Amino acid sequence: MNNTLTLFTKTRSVTERLCKPLQVEDYMPQSAEFASPPKWHLAHTSWFFEEMLLKPFAKYYQEFDSSFGYLFNSYYNSLGQRIERQNRGLITRPNIETIYQYRAHVNKAMVQLLESSTSNEITELTVLGINHEQQHQELLLTDLKYTFSCNPLYPKYSDRNFINQKNSEAGWIAVDEGIYHIGHDGNGFSFDNELGQHRVFLEPFEISKSLVSNGEYLDFIETGGYTSSKYWLDDAWSWINEYHIEHPLYWIKKDNTWYHYTLSGLEEINPDDILSHISFYEASAFAFWKGMRLPTEFEWEVASKQLDWGNRWEWTNSAYLPYPHFKTAKGAVGEYNGKFMINLMVLRGASAATTENHSRPTYRNFFSPNTQWQFSGIRLAK
Repeated sequence: MNNTLTLFTKTRSVTERLCKPLQVEDYMPQSAEFASPPKWHLAHTSWFFEEMLLKPFAKYYQEFDSSFGYLFNSYYNSLGQRIERQNRGLITRPNIETIYQYRAHVNKAMVQLLESSTSNEITELTVLGINHEQQHQELLLTDLKYTFSCNPLYPKYSDRNFINQKNSEAGWIAVDEGIYHIGHDGNGFSFDNELGQHRVFLEPFEISKSLVSNGEYLDFIETGGYTSSKYWLDDAWSWINEYHIEHPLYWIKKDNTWYHYTLSGLEEINPDDILSHISFYEASAFAFWKGMRLPTEFEWEVASKQLDWGNRWEWTNSAYLPYPHFKTAKGAVGEYNGKFMINLMVLRGASAATTENHSRPTYRNFFSPNTQWQFSGIRLAK
């Protein structure tokens, strides 16, 4: 079995293993427009392989169901019409058994394709599809957590809560001014938004070895951080007032004690644990309150070799923009990253929910600045 085929079968099995603790009713609800149901993730990741590889390259491939392209396309305009994102939870039919049959159908055809192919294009697209599915494995967990948090019983997904990590280091790292190379060098897999290695000049700076803890953020809350406009960007101040944001997502205060919902249920907050589920708006306000700032994505990448990272996605003070010489790929693959390069902020690193081997120092994650449901945290710079 070749390496690509081995990784394909492993990735597909990991997704299904993540769904093992679920009951039938858990596969369906969509608690917010941004949080897709587990059933949709299972189907969409199969649709990706069917649409990008099997239809164009597998000569005798039989499409599983002609309606699935409409149901499970995410945002690929070049691949036809699709159901509106907020309506993914209304797809009660096909049932979950059919979706697993769909996955098995796609898996069998992909194995046959990979066993018979020597095409570099097929290999490269398969590796892209594997990395795409790994992204959805983390999204499946973050989306499921948001849905479970809306249940007043605070159901338990697993014994692992994904947010009980503590910092291993303290202090600061000083980085000298200079010209540094940023971006992926092209060896091994990367997304297209990482390519175009280029030089940047950085002024001297310091970056924290540790991420902000729950206890540090509690100080911000208790000293009026959410009620003082001076700490907040104007757009952020409008956001917290419009949506009555008073604390990080999943935090609950009961009988003068702070709790948070985790994937292992409702738990009392440990002040020493690393803060999680924080928006860029909140990260920026906290940094201002501390008299510091967030690092740029370039500073983060340069310092990453000296940092202990991977427990939280880390907000940077960089807008999500193309690198020099960025090129949009031809066809549907070109819609993967480039068209989103506006109104979003970059996060670097990985999180405790990120799939194994799905991280690297040049990885550029990106979300809107009000995003809280990802496993995101704060690293300060000065």
